[in-house]
Amino acid sequence: MSTARITTAPTGVRPTRVGVTPARVLRSEWHKFWTLRSTWVTLSATSVLILATGLVMAVSHEPDGGGSGGVGDPVVLTLIGIQFGQIILTVLGVLFSAGEYSTGMIRASLTAVPKRLPVLWAKAAVFTAVSLVIGTVTVFTTFLLAQLFLSDTDMGASLTDPGIARAVVGTAVALTLLGVLGLGLGALLRSVPGAIGAFFAGVVILPEVLSAMPSDAVKSAVAYFPARASESLGAVQQVDGGLSDGTALLTLCLWAAAALRAAGWLLKRRDV
Repeated sequence: MSTARITTAPTGVRPTRVGVTPARVLRSEWHKFWTLRSTWVTLSATSVLILATGLVMAVSHEPDGGGSGGVGDPVVLTLIGIQFGQIILTVLGVLFSAGEYSTGMIRASLTAVPKRLPVLWAKAAVFTAVSLVIGTVTVFTTFLLAQLFLSDTDMGASLTDPGIARAVVGTAVALTLLGVLGLGLGALLRSVPGAIGAFFAGVVILPEVLSAMPSDAVKSAVAYFPARASESLGAVQQVDGGLSDGTALLTLCLWAAAALRAAGWLLKRRDV
């Protein structure tokens, strides 16, 4: 006759519970994010291009505007390299979400997290946190270093001047939210080329095309496109037809949230 052997845990020792928790999902996405070579390359390229472009603009600036390309805003002038940073950081967002579909790793991720949505929210949280920190450090460093060359010119400004610090912070926030929009597009379309193409067509090119139309209503609507809202948020002086700071921030948040929400809705309903 066989006997069953029952093993019990020692008194006072609680059994270890292994399961899916938000903290574990977040830690997993954090690890995946930093083990990607593209993360280090794109973050470094973003910071270097913003800094280098800002310093070049500051050194070449002439008080009469001849070396600034007609830019009359000290924050826009020194942080004009943000245009390159937005594109690069958006590509990183796309790679972080859509890249898993091209490699097939998404199957393992969703098998480990059957509810699926925590994976997307964790990706968004990791990407947002890192992008905001890197972006903030980069834009403040660029502005302060550029002002070493601009302090005695018409573009000289200090962080304590009205609107300056707000515009610098707004630039970092806009940079981050455009990257989150790219992440949402990547998760939505599940294709790196498709998401990058959609971003360029809808965010970069379409507003320029619509702006050329002889319609005041269309031109007013263009101000609510992500790229234009980003410009409004990062400027000290509000341009004609531009959005207020609060409206521009809300607009960018809604675009990013809409992309993530659509991606989450399809993630729950589509096969991997």
